[in-house]
Amino acid sequence: MAALALAMLPTPIFAQAVEEPPADDKTFGLGQIIIVTGQRPEGVDIGGSTVNSEAIYTFNRNSLDEAANLIPGVSSSNTGGSRNERLIFVRGFDRFQVPLSIDGIRVYLPADNRLDYGRFLTPDIAEIQVAKGYASVLDGPGAMGGAVNLVTRKPTKAIEAEARGTISGDRGVDYAGYNVFGLLGTRQDKFYVQGSFTRNFQDHWDLVGGFMPTANEDGGAREFTRTSDERINLKAGFTPNATDEYAISYTRQKGEKNAPIETTVPLPVQRYWSWPYWNIDSIYFLSTTALGDRATLKTRAYRNTFDNLLRSFDSRAQNTQTLPRAFNSYYEDEAYGGSAQLDVELTPADTFRVAAHYRRDRHVEYQQVFPSGFTEPDQVNEEDTWSIAAENTLVLSPALTFITGVSYDWRDLKRAEEYGTPPGGGASRVFSYPIRNADAVNGQGQLVWTPNDATRLHASISSRARFPTIFERFSSRFGGATSNADLKAERATNYEIGGARTFGPVRAEGALFYSRLDDVIVAFPLIFNGQAVTQSRNLGKGEYYGGEIALSAAIGGTLNVGANYTYTKRDLNDPSNAAFQPTGVPTHKGFAYADWSPIDRLHIVPNVDIASDRWVTNTAGTRFFRTGSYVQANLRVDFEVMNGIEIGVGGRNLFDDNYQLADGFPEAGRSFFASVRARY
Repeated sequence: MAALALAMLPTPIFAQAVEEPPADDKTFGLGQIIIVTGQRPEGVDIGGSTVNSEAIYTFNRNSLDEAANLIPGVSSSNTGGSRNERLIFVRGFDRFQVPLSIDGIRVYLPADNRLDYGRFLTPDIAEIQVAKGYASVLDGPGAMGGAVNLVTRKPTKAIEAEARGTISGDRGVDYAGYNVFGLLGTRQDKFYVQGSFTRNFQDHWDLVGGFMPTANEDGGAREFTRTSDERINLKAGFTPNATDEYAISYTRQKGEKNAPIETTVPLPVQRYWSWPYWNIDSIYFLSTTALGDRATLKTRAYRNTFDNLLRSFDSRAQNTQTLPRAFNSYYEDEAYGGSAQLDVELTPADTFRVAAHYRRDRHVEYQQVFPSGFTEPDQVNEEDTWSIAAENTLVLSPALTFITGVSYDWRDLKRAEEYGTPPGGGASRVFSYPIRNADAVNGQGQLVWTPNDATRLHASISSRARFPTIFERFSSRFGGATSNADLKAERATNYEIGGARTFGPVRAEGALFYSRLDDVIVAFPLIFNGQAVTQSRNLGKGEYYGGEIALSAAIGGTLNVGANYTYTKRDLNDPSNAAFQPTGVPTHKGFAYADWSPIDRLHIVPNVDIASDRWVTNTAGTRFFRTGSYVQANLRVDFEVMNGIEIGVGGRNLFDDNYQLADGFPEAGRSFFASVRARY
């Protein structure tokens, strides 16, 4: 691994013009929406807003939740409960408030957007980019608290190939799963072609050695932790000249998983859920075209599909569906849309950008219920989302730049269907909820000061809205809720000051942030048709604030070190629940590593993940308490046996730290891995 390139000074500014990247940069430039200024390092790098592929590999973070947790301001968590989904939070904002994109194409589940970040694999990712607080209005609606973008790779050589294999072991070094990755591509004078495949199979993981057995879990291998995920990515690009590029890309993502049960809740009241398939397909076209010397047109067009089956069983044996709790729930979703952005250099000091976005979401769901076995008719939801945005970058002086942006988003609901008893009573049938549309205005501004090549400071303010999902507006939540077609958008106003500076061999980055939240959606209790239910309402408000710092340094020619720390405080008021606390985010979080190369070809990389307690709630949602602190010691050792071929071994949570991020759902204990990588 090469020494860190300490001149890189990343800052979370979207869509900003920068110097041409180096020819050997494997990042798919058309897929970037968070632009990193300066030179990218060749080795392990964890910046203030990015983590590169070498860091993902070195720290063995094969899923998005694990890899993003390396970045300051980002924390991973777990929903617990019957869904048991992996989460990430960005400065306290959750998966509904922070959009996820792959190569700038939004990944969105129109029913509820309950993305499971453990399903998104990282071996084929060149860079994970995170905008925190300030996300450019040019990149589309919904970025209330920031945005996450996964940038895939593209070839840089005439023949480019890579193959990896990793085998995982549990705390007893027994077989626990594997990960494989392969890539083959070519870059020629005017075109490039690439294909990649990655698969992650988890047979099980082990609980810590000190786990106290319960009636539900006897320790050792955690039951129902078997998962399988794979992704294929194909892309082809045409580069007719130095300024223009046109690419088409296809991604197929397949997953299946089970869900561990809560360790203490009595078995008769638990849910036994599994997902035989959780599949996403995406085909998209990206382009950039120079229009003369002073204008550039960028376009995106895409079609995404999401197919999902959730099965609920009678018991933990998961072999019968005869009770009323059993069902098969099917989702068949489709989205298509696109965007166009025009950049115009009005003067050498003034660049104006305008963008338009359109997206059509179609959600189809139906359910087979038991014991009758009856299958409901299709229920369809259709919705259009539009956004128009403008941004201006004004160079006030050689050292000072002022960026302003404004956008108008609107949502046009076409269909909102449900099967069951209509609100006015009568026989079960497919009925329509009231049709309501919504709109929102967003605005932001940022000052960037670069007094010299080693220093970059910024201050920003951004007010962004997020439209509620179909689930929040209309879901009955198994009879426990009633609809609210008039539910408004949430809003956050984000303030930040920060900067980055190099001091010889040391690079430092940091930021202070404050966010004011208004019209936060909460579940308000009420009596509807004589039954106690909840209804989503815009009654919550609060504030998130804190700070983060990241340091890295090259010491001599054999040692690179890095560390980051985040402090996050969340005060959120839910008037419907006096005991409520925002869950999932630790107050203190840190990561530190060293990359020591005592001899050529050998790298020893100890690292540690640290987090304090966080608020969690019990499964019933009636009690809030703090738990989840951990100190995970990890180690990796790699040796390059010959040019282009490396072998490595390592371990995670080596001290077998016992902790849980959701009530009744303990996390994995000590584990080990061995890997081989070949690159050409």
